[in-house]
Amino acid sequence: MYVGFLRVGKLVNVRGQHLKGHLDMLLLAAIAGGAEHGYAIAETLRRASDGAVDLQDGTIYPALHRLRRAGLVDSHWSEGDGRRRRVYALTRRGRIALDAQRDDWLQFERAVRRVFALIAS
Repeated sequence: MYVGFLRVGKLVNVRGQHLKGHLDMLLLAAIAGGAEHGYAIAETLRRASDGAVDLQDGTIYPALHRLRRAGLVDSHWSEGDGRRRRVYALTRRGRIALDAQRDDWLQFERAVRRVFALIAS
């Protein structure tokens, strides 16, 4: 999935205003492969987006807590390497929400591409 802006052929960080409305979908997508703790989720998004989606703790953890309260993710405490971390996993409801959001996003992306194609013609 492409998120970000091209500048001199290089993907740059996504600005906050462009992330609004897409943060939940990105977090759910990052968790879809299996349960992860917050730092690993942020790292998954950073790697998958070539650094364009670089979430700070003040962004990721409140969003994960909001998703948990909404029943889209579940969490439990895990201990490893002498650390206690909260691990997040998609719920069935979260999987349904992710699928719906992905479908909406892909439909929107196709529409935007059509508009850009019209402009480029």
